[in-house]
Amino acid sequence: MSQFGISLYLGTGRERNEEIVEKARQAGIQFAFTSLHIPEESVRDYAAEVKALLGLCKSSGISLIVDIGPRTLEKLGYEKLSDLKQTSISHLRVDYGFSYEQIVELSQEFNVVFNASTLLEQDIRELRRLNADFTRFSACHNFYPKPLTGLSLKKVRGINENLKRLGMTTMAFVPGDGVLRGPLCMGLPTVETHRGGDVLYSLLQLEKECLTDICMVGDIDLTEDSWRKVGELAQGYVTLKAKLNPAYRYITETVHHDRPDSSDYVIRSQESRAYSSQGRLFPAQGLSARQKGSISVGNEGYLRYSGELEIARTDLEPESKVNIVGQVEPEILHYLNYITDGMGFRITE
Repeated sequence: MSQFGISLYLGTGRERNEEIVEKARQAGIQFAFTSLHIPEESVRDYAAEVKALLGLCKSSGISLIVDIGPRTLEKLGYEKLSDLKQTSISHLRVDYGFSYEQIVELSQEFNVVFNASTLLEQDIRELRRLNADFTRFSACHNFYPKPLTGLSLKKVRGINENLKRLGMTTMAFVPGDGVLRGPLCMGLPTVETHRGGDVLYSLLQLEKECLTDICMVGDIDLTEDSWRKVGELAQGYVTLKAKLNPAYRYITETVHHDRPDSSDYVIRSQESRAYSSQGRLFPAQGLSARQKGSISVGNEGYLRYSGELEIARTDLEPESKVNIVGQVEPEILHYLNYITDGMGFRITE
């Protein structure tokens, strides 16, 4: 399962950042990305503001992924990079200005983060020559403020597959839907098709289709609804709004989990097997259309599988052995194909 992060910017202001970090803490977010050398980030007392941000993340239990340059230490008033180990910084993103030897040395104290788009085969060869531990390395994709400059899902997946074969952790961004970051305020996605889209869906695609280990929001803030969804995803489940037969409302009382051996056709609730194992049988209700998003419960025709809860991922043939007990709302049907491999789901009316 992926982990999730936010982005913090000095220019947002200390008070607003405190509010955002508190929302992230309540949502169970583990990481925050920030850059310490963005040109437009002009604040009065730079060193004091950075140290306040580091302290805020440390007290909130959030690990910082920091984009640094060779002059970062001087600007912050630290003598050496190892001094940062005492702060909330767990990952150092090094785009330029560091030798291979320095990078390998840094990786002994921090997780070193490369730019996923600019890490070359030559870099990998040199790091291997120095016996680098690639499990101490991550690769973070850029976000793209300007429309039509982001990457495709296919390209991000291809890059990530290669990185993960090396043992590296992968990172990428989705845009926010609350306060968007300037100067363009047009979203900060890695994948172009995520620009202006559903935050939860974008995160699910990054995680499931692109094999991204740490999925982060690039923009400043989220709407209240998206914070709730991100918090649920961080806990390992997705909420599915549905219309339900009142007699089957008991299925809303728990978080269900798809079986680890996921079917391409239906989501199968592991928890619902308890209904059949208790010997509870469900009378058949006759044939009904079984379209994408149909929620069904196995009836007495399925014998020991009676009671098993399923959600159709696609349109299926009518089945006399299941009772159709509800329908997932049309606007969230696109989530269904990403609830796989033991992921949780909660059904609500």
